[in-house]
Amino acid sequence: MSARLQETAWSEYESPRYVPYNLSNFREIPQIHNLSEKKQFEIEVVGNVLPFKTNNYVVDNLIDWSEPLVDPMFILTFPQKGMLAESHYQEMATALKEGKDKKTIQSIANRIRYQLNPHPAGQMEHNIPHLKDGTKLYGMQHKYKETVLFFPSQGQTCHAYCTFCFRWPQFVGIEELKFASNEVDHLVSYLKEHPEVTDVLFTGGDPLIMKSQVLAKYIDSLLDADLPNLKTIRIGTKSLSYWPYKFLTDQDADETLSLLERVTKKGRHLAFMAHFNHPAELSTKAVRNAIHRVRKTGAQIRTQSPILAHINDEPQIWADMWQKQVSLGCIPYYMFVTRDTGAQEYFGVSLVRAQGIFRDAYQMVSGLARTVRGPSMSAGPGKIQVLGTVDIGRKRAIVLRFLQGRNPQWVQRPFLAKYDEDAIWIDELKPFSGKRFFFEENWEGSNKRNKRSSDAKRKKSRIISSINNVKNNFEDRMGPYHWKIRGHKFP
Repeated sequence: MSARLQETAWSEYESPRYVPYNLSNFREIPQIHNLSEKKQFEIEVVGNVLPFKTNNYVVDNLIDWSEPLVDPMFILTFPQKGMLAESHYQEMATALKEGKDKKTIQSIANRIRYQLNPHPAGQMEHNIPHLKDGTKLYGMQHKYKETVLFFPSQGQTCHAYCTFCFRWPQFVGIEELKFASNEVDHLVSYLKEHPEVTDVLFTGGDPLIMKSQVLAKYIDSLLDADLPNLKTIRIGTKSLSYWPYKFLTDQDADETLSLLERVTKKGRHLAFMAHFNHPAELSTKAVRNAIHRVRKTGAQIRTQSPILAHINDEPQIWADMWQKQVSLGCIPYYMFVTRDTGAQEYFGVSLVRAQGIFRDAYQMVSGLARTVRGPSMSAGPGKIQVLGTVDIGRKRAIVLRFLQGRNPQWVQRPFLAKYDEDAIWIDELKPFSGKRFFFEENWEGSNKRNKRSSDAKRKKSRIISSINNVKNNFEDRMGPYHWKIRGHKFP
Protein backbone atom coordinates (compact mmCIF):
# COMPACT_ATOMS: atom_id res chain seq x y z
CA MET A 1 0.00 0.00 0.00
CA SER A 2 1.23 3.46 -0.81
CA ALA A 3 2.53 5.30 2.22
CA ARG A 4 0.81 8.37 0.82
CA LEU A 5 -2.47 6.70 1.76
CA GLN A 6 -1.43 6.42 5.39
CA GLU A 7 -2.18 10.03 6.28
CA THR A 8 -5.25 8.93 8.24
CA ALA A 9 -2.77 7.91 10.95
CA TRP A 10 -1.69 11.55 11.12
CA SER A 11 -3.74 14.61 11.97
CA GLU A 12 -3.24 18.31 11.46
CA TYR A 13 -4.95 18.85 14.81
CA GLU A 14 -2.71 16.73 17.01
CA SER A 15 1.07 16.86 16.85
CA PRO A 16 2.81 13.53 16.28
CA ARG A 17 6.19 13.10 17.86
CA TYR A 18 8.95 14.11 15.48
CA VAL A 19 11.22 11.11 14.88
CA PRO A 20 14.42 11.68 12.87
CA TYR A 21 16.07 8.80 11.04
CA ASN A 22 19.74 8.75 10.07
CA LEU A 23 22.59 6.28 9.70
CA SER A 24 22.32 5.17 13.32
CA ASN A 25 18.67 4.09 13.20
CA PHE A 26 17.32 4.03 9.64
CA ARG A 27 17.02 0.24 9.77
CA GLU A 28 14.35 0.75 12.45
CA ILE A 29 12.01 2.40 9.93
CA PRO A 30 9.00 0.04 9.72
CA GLN A 31 8.87 0.20 5.92
CA ILE A 32 12.60 -0.54 5.51
CA HIS A 33 11.87 -4.25 5.03
CA ASN A 34 10.68 -3.24 1.54
CA LEU A 35 14.36 -2.79 0.69
CA SER A 36 16.89 -5.56 0.18
CA GLU A 37 19.95 -5.84 2.43
CA LYS A 38 22.05 -4.81 -0.57
CA LYS A 39 20.04 -1.58 -0.93
CA GLN A 40 20.28 -0.86 2.78
CA PHE A 41 24.04 -1.28 2.62
CA GLU A 42 24.19 1.16 -0.32
CA ILE A 43 22.37 3.72 1.82
CA GLU A 44 24.91 3.17 4.59
CA VAL A 45 27.88 3.56 2.24
CA VAL A 46 26.72 6.81 0.63
CA GLY A 47 25.33 8.11 3.92
CA ASN A 48 28.82 7.93 5.42
CA VAL A 49 29.97 10.53 2.86
CA LEU A 50 26.95 12.68 2.07
CA PRO A 51 24.57 13.76 4.87
CA PHE A 52 21.52 11.59 5.49
CA LYS A 53 18.49 12.39 7.62
CA THR A 54 14.80 11.86 7.10
CA ASN A 55 11.84 11.71 9.50
CA ASN A 56 8.61 9.88 10.23
CA TYR A 57 6.39 12.45 8.44
CA VAL A 58 8.35 12.07 5.20
CA VAL A 59 8.50 8.29 5.55
CA ASP A 60 4.83 7.82 6.37
CA ASN A 61 3.22 10.45 4.15
CA LEU A 62 5.38 11.30 1.16
CA ILE A 63 7.07 8.08 0.01
CA ASP A 64 5.32 5.36 -1.99
CA TRP A 65 6.74 2.24 -0.35
CA SER A 66 5.14 -0.07 -2.91
CA GLU A 67 7.80 1.09 -5.39
CA PRO A 68 10.42 2.90 -3.32
CA LEU A 69 13.35 2.48 -5.73
CA VAL A 70 11.65 4.69 -8.34
CA ASP A 71 9.74 6.91 -5.95
CA PRO A 72 10.94 10.54 -6.27
CA MET A 73 10.53 11.31 -2.57
CA PHE A 74 12.54 8.23 -1.60
CA ILE A 75 15.34 9.31 -3.93
CA LEU A 76 15.08 12.86 -2.59
CA THR A 77 15.68 11.78 1.01
CA PHE A 78 17.56 8.45 0.95
CA PRO A 79 21.15 8.24 -0.39
CA GLN A 80 21.52 6.31 -3.66
CA LYS A 81 24.59 4.41 -4.88
CA GLY A 82 24.90 6.55 -8.04
CA MET A 83 25.40 9.68 -5.95
CA LEU A 84 29.07 8.73 -5.50
CA ALA A 85 31.65 8.00 -8.16
CA GLU A 86 32.26 4.24 -8.40
CA SER A 87 35.81 4.54 -7.04
CA HIS A 88 34.60 6.57 -4.05
CA TYR A 89 31.75 4.15 -3.42
CA GLN A 90 34.03 1.10 -3.50
CA GLU A 91 36.58 2.74 -1.19
CA MET A 92 33.95 3.44 1.47
CA ALA A 93 32.18 0.10 0.95
CA THR A 94 35.44 -1.79 1.45
CA ALA A 95 36.23 0.12 4.62
CA LEU A 96 32.80 -0.67 6.07
CA LYS A 97 32.95 -4.35 5.11
CA GLU A 98 36.37 -4.62 6.73
CA GLY A 99 35.04 -3.07 9.93
CA LYS A 100 37.40 -0.11 9.96
CA ASP A 101 37.22 2.13 13.06
CA LYS A 102 35.26 5.39 13.10
CA LYS A 103 38.38 7.54 12.77
CA THR A 104 39.41 5.73 9.57
CA ILE A 105 35.89 5.90 8.15
CA GLN A 106 35.78 9.64 8.88
CA SER A 107 39.17 10.16 7.25
CA ILE A 108 38.06 8.38 4.07
CA ALA A 109 34.78 10.31 4.02
CA ASN A 110 36.53 13.67 4.40
CA ARG A 111 39.02 12.87 1.65
CA ILE A 112 36.12 12.12 -0.70
CA ARG A 113 34.17 15.19 0.41
CA TYR A 114 36.98 17.55 -0.45
CA GLN A 115 36.87 16.18 -4.01
CA LEU A 116 33.18 17.07 -4.39
CA ASN A 117 33.65 20.86 -4.69
CA PRO A 118 32.19 21.56 -1.24
CA HIS A 119 31.88 25.32 -1.78
CA PRO A 120 30.87 26.06 -5.37
CA ALA A 121 30.74 29.52 -6.98
CA GLY A 122 33.51 30.92 -4.81
CA GLN A 123 31.42 31.12 -1.64
CA MET A 124 34.43 31.03 0.69
CA GLU A 125 36.69 33.18 -1.48
CA HIS A 126 34.27 35.83 -2.74
CA ASN A 127 31.15 36.03 -0.61
CA ILE A 128 32.35 36.51 2.97
CA PRO A 129 31.93 40.18 3.95
CA HIS A 130 33.73 42.20 6.62
CA LEU A 131 33.04 45.21 8.78
CA LYS A 132 34.90 48.48 8.23
CA ASP A 133 37.19 47.61 11.13
CA GLY A 134 38.28 44.50 9.22
CA THR A 135 36.25 41.92 11.15
CA LYS A 136 35.46 38.96 8.86
CA LEU A 137 31.86 37.80 9.09
CA TYR A 138 32.11 34.07 8.47
CA GLY A 139 28.43 33.42 9.18
CA MET A 140 27.31 35.70 6.36
CA GLN A 141 27.54 35.98 2.59
CA HIS A 142 27.18 39.09 0.45
CA LYS A 143 27.27 38.28 -3.26
CA TYR A 144 24.65 40.59 -4.76
CA LYS A 145 24.46 44.26 -3.85
CA GLU A 146 20.94 44.25 -2.40
CA THR A 147 20.91 40.95 -0.49
CA VAL A 148 22.86 39.57 2.48
CA LEU A 149 22.66 35.93 3.58
CA PHE A 150 22.87 35.12 7.29
CA PHE A 151 23.44 31.59 8.66
CA PRO A 152 22.15 31.43 12.27
CA SER A 153 24.21 28.90 14.23
CA GLN A 154 21.23 27.05 15.68
CA GLY A 155 19.62 26.72 12.24
CA GLN A 156 22.36 24.74 10.53
CA THR A 157 20.42 21.50 10.27
CA CYS A 158 17.02 20.53 8.79
CA HIS A 159 14.01 18.39 9.60
CA ALA A 160 15.27 16.11 6.80
CA TYR A 161 18.11 16.42 4.28
CA CYS A 162 17.67 16.57 0.52
CA THR A 163 20.14 14.26 -1.21
CA PHE A 164 20.94 16.92 -3.83
CA CYS A 165 21.54 19.73 -1.32
CA PHE A 166 24.33 22.07 -2.42
CA ARG A 167 24.81 23.11 1.21
CA TRP A 168 25.70 19.56 2.24
CA PRO A 169 29.02 20.74 3.82
CA GLN A 170 26.95 22.40 6.57
CA PHE A 171 25.97 18.96 7.86
CA VAL A 172 29.08 16.73 7.74
CA GLY A 173 30.99 18.02 10.76
CA ILE A 174 33.90 19.75 9.01
CA GLU A 175 34.00 23.11 10.75
CA GLU A 176 36.18 24.87 8.18
CA LEU A 177 33.52 24.17 5.51
CA LYS A 178 30.65 25.51 7.59
CA PHE A 179 28.96 28.91 7.57
CA ALA A 180 27.40 29.81 10.93
CA SER A 181 27.05 32.79 13.26
CA ASN A 182 25.16 33.71 16.40
CA GLU A 183 26.43 37.30 16.32
CA VAL A 184 23.38 39.15 15.11
CA ASP A 185 24.97 42.40 16.34
CA HIS A 186 27.53 42.02 13.56
CA LEU A 187 24.69 41.62 11.06
CA VAL A 188 23.05 44.83 12.28
CA SER A 189 26.37 46.69 12.17
CA TYR A 190 27.01 45.48 8.64
CA LEU A 191 23.58 46.63 7.47
CA LYS A 192 24.21 50.05 8.99
CA GLU A 193 27.52 50.26 7.11
CA HIS A 194 25.89 49.14 3.84
CA PRO A 195 22.72 51.12 3.09
CA GLU A 196 22.54 49.51 -0.34
CA VAL A 197 21.40 46.25 1.30
CA THR A 198 17.61 45.99 1.33
CA ASP A 199 17.10 42.24 1.88
CA VAL A 200 18.34 39.82 4.54
CA LEU A 201 17.95 36.10 3.84
CA PHE A 202 18.07 33.78 6.86
CA THR A 203 19.28 30.46 5.52
CA GLY A 204 21.07 27.29 6.49
CA GLY A 205 20.32 24.48 7.00
CA ASP A 206 16.82 25.60 7.83
CA PRO A 207 16.20 28.56 10.17
CA LEU A 208 12.80 27.13 11.03
CA ILE A 209 14.36 24.13 12.73
CA MET A 210 14.97 26.62 15.58
CA LYS A 211 12.53 27.15 18.40
CA SER A 212 10.54 30.36 18.06
CA GLN A 213 12.29 32.06 21.00
CA VAL A 214 15.70 31.43 19.38
CA LEU A 215 14.59 32.63 15.96
CA ALA A 216 13.03 35.68 17.62
CA LYS A 217 16.42 36.80 18.98
CA TYR A 218 17.68 37.16 15.42
CA ILE A 219 14.59 38.66 13.82
CA ASP A 220 13.65 40.99 16.68
CA SER A 221 17.20 42.36 16.70
CA LEU A 222 16.72 43.43 13.09
CA LEU A 223 13.28 44.90 13.76
CA ASP A 224 14.43 46.75 16.91
CA ALA A 225 17.37 48.27 15.02
CA ASP A 226 14.81 50.08 12.84
CA LEU A 227 17.10 50.10 9.81
CA PRO A 228 15.66 52.37 7.11
CA ASN A 229 17.32 50.39 4.31
CA LEU A 230 15.92 47.01 5.42
CA LYS A 231 12.81 46.36 3.33
CA THR A 232 12.54 42.57 3.20
CA ILE A 233 13.31 39.66 5.50
CA ARG A 234 13.51 36.34 3.70
CA ILE A 235 13.53 32.89 5.28
CA GLY A 236 14.78 29.97 3.22
CA THR A 237 13.01 26.85 4.43
CA LYS A 238 11.98 23.29 3.62
CA SER A 239 9.88 23.01 6.78
CA LEU A 240 6.54 23.29 4.99
CA SER A 241 7.40 20.16 3.06
CA TYR A 242 9.33 18.10 5.61
CA TRP A 243 7.62 19.12 8.88
CA PRO A 244 4.48 21.27 8.41
CA TYR A 245 3.63 20.70 12.07
CA LYS A 246 6.08 23.49 12.85
CA PHE A 247 3.15 25.79 12.02
CA LEU A 248 0.28 23.59 13.20
CA THR A 249 0.73 21.67 16.43
CA ASP A 250 4.31 22.00 17.64
CA GLN A 251 4.44 23.55 21.10
CA ASP A 252 5.76 26.82 19.67
CA ALA A 253 3.62 26.85 16.50
CA ASP A 254 1.54 29.87 17.57
CA GLU A 255 4.61 31.73 18.83
CA THR A 256 6.35 31.14 15.49
CA LEU A 257 3.37 32.52 13.60
CA SER A 258 3.20 35.52 15.95
CA LEU A 259 6.86 36.23 15.23
CA LEU A 260 6.20 36.18 11.49
CA GLU A 261 3.27 38.52 11.99
CA ARG A 262 5.48 40.95 13.94
CA VAL A 263 7.65 41.32 10.85
CA THR A 264 4.76 42.31 8.61
CA LYS A 265 3.18 44.59 11.24
CA LYS A 266 6.52 46.37 11.50
CA GLY A 267 6.15 47.30 7.85
CA ARG A 268 8.73 44.86 6.52
CA HIS A 269 8.00 42.47 3.69
CA LEU A 270 8.33 38.84 4.81
CA ALA A 271 9.20 36.39 2.04
CA PHE A 272 9.07 32.66 2.70
CA MET A 273 11.46 31.05 0.22
CA ALA A 274 9.85 27.61 0.29
CA HIS A 275 11.57 24.64 -1.29
CA PHE A 276 9.25 22.17 -3.03
CA ASN A 277 10.80 19.65 -5.41
CA HIS A 278 7.81 17.48 -6.35
CA PRO A 279 3.99 17.75 -6.28
CA ALA A 280 3.85 14.92 -3.72
CA GLU A 281 5.10 17.38 -1.10
CA LEU A 282 1.91 19.43 -1.58
CA SER A 283 -0.43 16.46 -1.24
CA THR A 284 -1.17 16.32 2.50
CA LYS A 285 -3.74 18.19 4.53
CA ALA A 286 -0.99 19.18 6.93
CA VAL A 287 1.04 21.10 4.35
CA ARG A 288 -2.05 22.79 2.93
CA ASN A 289 -3.13 23.98 6.38
CA ALA A 290 0.41 25.06 7.24
CA ILE A 291 0.57 27.18 4.07
CA HIS A 292 -2.76 28.75 4.97
CA ARG A 293 -1.58 29.66 8.49
CA VAL A 294 1.71 31.13 7.25
CA ARG A 295 -0.06 33.27 4.65
CA LYS A 296 -2.41 34.62 7.33
CA THR A 297 0.61 36.28 8.98
CA GLY A 298 1.04 38.49 5.91
CA ALA A 299 4.02 36.53 4.60
CA GLN A 300 4.33 35.77 0.90
CA ILE A 301 5.41 32.25 0.04
CA ARG A 302 7.66 32.02 -3.02
CA THR A 303 8.59 28.56 -4.24
CA GLN A 304 11.76 27.24 -5.81
CA SER A 305 13.54 24.04 -6.74
CA PRO A 306 16.34 22.75 -8.91
CA ILE A 307 15.52 20.53 -11.85
CA LEU A 308 16.64 17.04 -10.82
CA ALA A 309 17.13 13.86 -12.79
CA HIS A 310 15.24 10.93 -11.19
CA ILE A 311 12.89 13.34 -9.36
CA ASN A 312 11.26 16.09 -11.46
CA ASP A 313 12.82 16.14 -14.94
CA GLU A 314 9.48 16.06 -16.79
CA PRO A 315 7.40 19.09 -17.91
CA GLN A 316 4.13 17.72 -16.52
CA ILE A 317 5.62 17.42 -13.03
CA TRP A 318 6.62 21.08 -13.04
CA ALA A 319 3.32 22.25 -14.51
CA ASP A 320 1.37 20.29 -11.89
CA MET A 321 3.59 21.64 -9.10
CA TRP A 322 3.33 25.28 -10.20
CA GLN A 323 -0.44 25.09 -10.66
CA LYS A 324 -0.90 23.49 -7.25
CA GLN A 325 1.29 26.13 -5.64
CA VAL A 326 -0.74 28.95 -7.21
CA SER A 327 -3.99 27.34 -6.06
CA LEU A 328 -2.62 27.38 -2.50
CA GLY A 329 -1.66 31.06 -2.76
CA CYS A 330 2.07 30.55 -3.34
CA ILE A 331 4.17 32.32 -5.99
CA PRO A 332 6.35 30.16 -8.27
CA TYR A 333 9.76 31.83 -8.25
CA TYR A 334 12.72 29.81 -9.56
CA MET A 335 13.67 26.67 -11.41
CA PHE A 336 17.37 26.23 -10.67
CA VAL A 337 19.99 24.09 -12.36
CA THR A 338 21.63 21.50 -10.09
CA ARG A 339 24.76 23.11 -8.71
CA ASP A 340 28.30 21.93 -9.38
CA THR A 341 28.85 20.20 -6.07
CA GLY A 342 28.06 16.96 -4.24
CA ALA A 343 25.97 14.54 -6.31
CA GLN A 344 25.69 16.78 -9.39
CA GLU A 345 26.59 13.93 -11.77
CA TYR A 346 23.61 11.93 -10.47
CA PHE A 347 21.05 14.73 -10.49
CA GLY A 348 22.35 16.89 -13.34
CA VAL A 349 20.21 17.64 -16.39
CA SER A 350 21.79 19.19 -19.48
CA LEU A 351 21.15 22.90 -19.90
CA VAL A 352 19.48 22.38 -23.28
CA ARG A 353 17.15 19.71 -21.91
CA ALA A 354 16.42 21.73 -18.76
CA GLN A 355 15.38 24.71 -20.86
CA GLY A 356 13.12 22.49 -22.96
CA ILE A 357 11.43 21.13 -19.83
CA PHE A 358 10.99 24.65 -18.49
CA ARG A 359 9.55 25.87 -21.81
CA ASP A 360 7.10 22.99 -22.15
CA ALA A 361 5.92 23.28 -18.54
CA TYR A 362 5.59 27.07 -18.89
CA GLN A 363 3.30 26.59 -21.88
CA MET A 364 0.97 24.37 -19.82
CA VAL A 365 0.14 26.90 -17.08
CA SER A 366 -1.78 30.14 -16.83
CA GLY A 367 -0.20 33.56 -16.49
CA LEU A 368 -0.43 33.45 -12.69
CA ALA A 369 2.11 30.63 -12.61
CA ARG A 370 4.41 32.34 -15.11
CA THR A 371 6.07 34.36 -12.37
CA VAL A 372 8.67 31.59 -12.33
CA ARG A 373 12.13 32.13 -13.80
CA GLY A 374 14.56 29.57 -15.07
CA PRO A 375 16.38 27.41 -15.64
CA SER A 376 18.96 29.41 -13.70
CA MET A 377 22.54 28.56 -12.70
CA SER A 378 23.79 30.08 -9.44
CA ALA A 379 27.34 30.34 -10.73
CA GLY A 380 30.36 32.30 -9.55
CA PRO A 381 29.65 35.44 -11.62
CA GLY A 382 25.92 35.40 -10.84
CA LYS A 383 22.56 33.82 -11.65
CA ILE A 384 22.63 32.87 -15.34
CA GLN A 385 19.38 31.95 -17.07
CA VAL A 386 19.21 29.68 -20.11
CA LEU A 387 16.74 31.37 -22.49
CA GLY A 388 16.84 28.83 -25.31
CA THR A 389 18.65 28.09 -28.55
CA VAL A 390 18.87 30.00 -31.82
CA ASP A 391 20.25 29.24 -35.27
CA ILE A 392 22.72 31.81 -36.59
CA GLY A 393 23.58 30.97 -40.16
CA ARG A 394 24.56 27.31 -40.15
CA LYS A 395 25.47 27.26 -36.48
CA ARG A 396 23.32 26.86 -33.39
CA ALA A 397 23.85 28.88 -30.22
CA ILE A 398 22.59 28.77 -26.63
CA VAL A 399 21.13 32.09 -25.49
CA LEU A 400 21.83 33.11 -21.87
CA ARG A 401 21.49 36.16 -19.66
CA PHE A 402 22.22 37.26 -16.12
CA LEU A 403 19.27 37.50 -13.72
CA GLN A 404 21.69 38.59 -10.99
CA GLY A 405 25.36 39.48 -11.22
CA ARG A 406 28.30 40.37 -9.02
CA ASN A 407 28.48 43.37 -11.33
CA PRO A 408 24.93 44.79 -11.58
CA GLN A 409 25.69 46.03 -15.10
CA TRP A 410 25.75 42.42 -16.30
CA VAL A 411 22.08 41.89 -15.39
CA GLN A 412 19.66 41.38 -18.30
CA ARG A 413 22.54 41.41 -20.79
CA PRO A 414 22.08 38.49 -23.23
CA PHE A 415 25.06 36.53 -24.53
CA LEU A 416 25.65 33.46 -26.68
CA ALA A 417 27.43 30.16 -26.18
CA LYS A 418 28.25 27.47 -28.69
CA TYR A 419 25.56 24.80 -28.80
CA ASP A 420 26.40 21.87 -26.53
CA GLU A 421 23.61 19.46 -25.81
CA ASP A 422 25.56 17.72 -23.03
CA ALA A 423 26.76 20.71 -20.97
CA ILE A 424 25.23 20.90 -17.48
CA TRP A 425 27.04 24.02 -16.20
CA ILE A 426 28.37 27.36 -17.48
CA ASP A 427 32.00 26.16 -17.13
CA GLU A 428 31.34 23.56 -19.83
CA LEU A 429 30.16 26.14 -22.38
CA LYS A 430 32.32 28.07 -24.84
CA PRO A 431 31.62 31.55 -26.21
CA PHE A 432 29.84 31.58 -29.58
CA SER A 433 32.37 34.10 -30.83
CA GLY A 434 35.68 35.25 -29.39
CA LYS A 435 37.80 33.53 -26.79
CA ARG A 436 35.86 34.41 -23.65
CA PHE A 437 32.46 35.55 -22.42
CA PHE A 438 32.09 39.29 -21.85
CA PHE A 439 32.23 38.97 -18.05
CA GLU A 440 35.18 36.61 -17.76
CA GLU A 441 38.07 39.07 -17.63
CA ASN A 442 36.54 40.94 -14.69
CA TRP A 443 35.58 37.69 -12.95
CA GLU A 444 38.91 35.94 -13.50
CA GLY A 445 40.87 38.89 -12.10
CA SER A 446 38.80 38.76 -8.95
CA ASN A 447 39.26 34.98 -8.85
CA LYS A 448 43.06 35.24 -8.90
CA ARG A 449 43.16 37.79 -6.07
CA ASN A 450 40.88 35.71 -3.91
CA LYS A 451 42.64 32.45 -4.79
CA ARG A 452 45.90 33.78 -3.32
CA SER A 453 44.08 34.69 -0.11
CA SER A 454 42.25 31.34 -0.03
CA ASP A 455 45.46 29.36 -0.64
CA ALA A 456 47.11 31.11 2.31
CA LYS A 457 44.14 30.27 4.55
CA ARG A 458 44.16 26.62 3.47
CA LYS A 459 47.91 26.38 4.13
CA LYS A 460 47.42 27.81 7.62
CA SER A 461 44.51 25.42 8.22
CA ARG A 462 46.64 22.41 7.18
CA ILE A 463 49.47 23.51 9.52
CA ILE A 464 47.09 23.91 12.47
CA SER A 465 45.50 20.54 11.66
CA SER A 466 48.92 18.87 11.60
CA ILE A 467 49.87 20.41 14.96
CA ASN A 468 46.57 19.22 16.43
CA ASN A 469 47.26 15.69 15.18
CA VAL A 470 50.74 15.72 16.79
CA LYS A 471 49.22 17.08 20.00
CA ASN A 472 46.50 14.41 20.06
CA ASN A 473 49.04 11.62 19.55
CA PHE A 474 51.22 13.08 22.33
CA GLU A 475 48.28 13.31 24.74
CA ASP A 476 47.17 9.76 23.94
CA ARG A 477 50.46 8.63 25.47
CA MET A 478 51.26 11.35 28.05
CA GLY A 479 47.93 12.86 29.06
CA PRO A 480 46.39 16.34 28.53
CA TYR A 481 48.72 19.25 27.92
CA HIS A 482 47.99 22.87 26.95
CA TRP A 483 50.07 24.07 24.03
CA LYS A 484 50.67 27.57 22.77
CA ILE A 485 52.65 28.23 19.59
CA ARG A 486 53.20 31.79 18.34
CA GLY A 487 50.15 33.01 20.18
CA HIS A 488 47.85 30.26 18.89
CA LYS A 489 46.35 28.14 21.67
CA PHE A 490 45.75 24.41 21.24
CA PRO A 491 43.56 23.52 24.24
